[in-house]
Parts: sequence; structure tokens; C-alpha cells
Amino acid sequence: MDRLRTGIVGCGKVADLHAAALRAAPQSELVACCSGRLERAQTFAARHGIRAYPDVEAMLADGRVQAVVIGTPHPRHAEPAIAAARAGAHVLVEKPLAASLADCDRMIAAAREHRVTLGVISQRRFYAPCRRVREAIDAGRIGRPVLGSVTMLGWRDAAYYRSDPWRGSWDGEGGGVLVNQAPHQLDLLLWFLGEPAELAGFWATLNHPTIEVEDTAVASVRFRSGALGQILVSNSQNPALYGRVTVHGSNGASVGVQTDGGAMFIAGVSGIAEPPVNDLWTVPGEAEAARRWREEDAAFFRSINPTEYYHRLQVEDFLQAAIEGRSPLVTGEDGRRTVELFTAVYRSNRDRRMVTFPLAPETGRGDFDGRRLPGGTPRMAGGI
Repeated sequence: MDRLRTGIVGCGKVADLHAAALRAAPQSELVACCSGRLERAQTFAARHGIRAYPDVEAMLADGRVQAVVIGTPHPRHAEPAIAAARAGAHVLVEKPLAASLADCDRMIAAAREHRVTLGVISQRRFYAPCRRVREAIDAGRIGRPVLGSVTMLGWRDAAYYRSDPWRGSWDGEGGGVLVNQAPHQLDLLLWFLGEPAELAGFWATLNHPTIEVEDTAVASVRFRSGALGQILVSNSQNPALYGRVTVHGSNGASVGVQTDGGAMFIAGVSGIAEPPVNDLWTVPGEAEAARRWREEDAAFFRSINPTEYYHRLQVEDFLQAAIEGRSPLVTGEDGRRTVELFTAVYRSNRDRRMVTFPLAPETGRGDFDGRRLPGGTPRMAGGI
């Protein structure tokens, strides 16, 4: 088998990006889409020459669809993913994997039980500068990683939160900057530094008074390796500045990547504003190479549609993995680790203490893993 018949679950703004990737990928034949709003699905289907269905069960009923990409709001990822797995279809989910650890575990269990591939979108792993950081770490060129940081200073305006009814609410979005924007950088931090051991964190809503969820979060992390980490993520910097992930080594050398720069992220799905670059690189003897990489990366960036290109690379990797029976670059378990990391920030803020990993789901508390109090009242900044 060298191609899979694919379908899209959810026909909102990001669905056209999924469709472009699935139509371009040689491993895919895009045949179907579904949405709880059938008219939206029909309009989308007509635009892409595919069949529309009212829900995932109907789309999967005849066995045509062999793999799905899910782009529903975060708290509604689990049910279609589990339904697809039970039907024997491979599942690629928009980030984050889910809004809760309980949903992550249900999705992973279903994929394992039914022997299908589960992956999560985290296309920044496919950026050349991000791969260079990982390669430098794996090759020991910075010694052991001893310190890492994520800094993401972005902006979302009021129009962004008005652009869809689910944005900015606990029930609709599942969280704020930690859940929706930061997972890309959090995934990279975990990819570079490994499993966390302890975390202390805070979150707050600083300058978006009309939303329920956090627009800013900070945390300090100790990893199992002994490395330390710092996280600062915000949607409150206007104009937006950058997203960066840096790693410092035991031999004194440092490597890093600016994954995003200058994007304002107004209403809708924004394009990438600036090329990802290795903005920090102090490995001895590699200064000239680092300068050359920055020039080559910028030139390549200008030659492509970066939003579509990197998304397609991940879709192709996922589909090829499903065909070959191997793990994709970003697995469901990887997605769970990112959810676990941001869940630890919420719990630390709620409980005013250090949180120890691994984390188990909390299904009976009613406060959505520290994100709100029973009854829906947001829990504002506290901490240890």
C-alpha cells in the first residue's frame, strides 16, 4: 500500500491547510470531510471535490477512509479520534493532542488497542534550525544539556477571540496560551531536554479582560537529567516579538532557535512572518557555519509557502509512518507529554506547590486540572 484514503474532521479555518497538505502528499487521496455543521462541510467539500458527512461515524461507516486529520476545538479531539481508531483509521490530531490528560490516555489506549498510528501536529520539529539544535545535542557538541528556556511573546487581539465562539473560554478552548499557542515551543523543549521531574508555575490573564482563559504563564522546571528549564509564554505583548527555545550545555556552548518572529496573529490563522533561524549558536568552531545557515534558511524560507510546506512535511511523515508501520516523528505519546507539561503549570498554580512528574489524570475534581473552580469560575494567579 502506497496511498491512504484520507478524511478531515472539522471544517473550520485550519481545515483548508489540512486539505492542501493531504492533496499534495503522495501518500494521500483526500476523499471526505465531516462537520457537525453539515452546511459548512458541504461548502468545504464542494471547494475540494470530496464528499461531506455530518459526523465522523458517518464518514467512517463504509470503510473508505483509512486515515483522518482532526481539526476540531481542543476539548473535542478525543471522541472523533477514538471513533476513527475503532474503525481502523489512523489519526493525526491538531495540537494539542487533547485538552486533558484523561482524553490523551483514552486516545492513546484506543490507538494501541486497534493497532493504528496516532500523531499530533507539531510541525516546527521539521524546521531545519530545530533539527540542527537536536543534532548538536545528540552529537554531544554542547556537552550535556544543563539549562533550557522557552520564551514566547506573542499577541492576540480582541478580533481574534471574537473570530470563533469557542475561543477564550474554558469549555470551548480548554485553556489559553498554554493550550493553544505554546505547545509548539513546549514540544521542542521536551524534544531537546527530555522528561521533566518537577515544575513550579503560575498563570494569569493580564490584558484580555473579555476572556476566561490565561494569556500569560511562567514556570520553572527540573528535568530528570538534572537540567533546569524556564518557561515564559504570553499573548500579551503588542506588537508580538518572537518565540525562542534555547539550550545551554555543560561545556559552556549554547544553541537555540527563534521559531517565530514578528507575527501579530490577528483574527484567523496567520501566516509565518519571519524565517525560523538559529539565533543563538556558540559551539566552538561553528560561527561561520551558523552565519551561513542563517542566510540559507532565510533564502529557502522566501522560496516556499512556509505555512503549507512544513505542515505538508509532517503530514507526509505521518502517512508514511502509518503505511510502513513505524512511529511518526511526533507520536501520540509525545503529544501527551506536552499536555502533561502545561497541565503541571495549571496544577502548580492551583495547589500553590511544586508538582512532581509523571502526572495522572484528575477526573473527579471538577476544576479541569487546575484551570477553574467548580462552577466555571477561573482560578487566577496563585502559586507556591
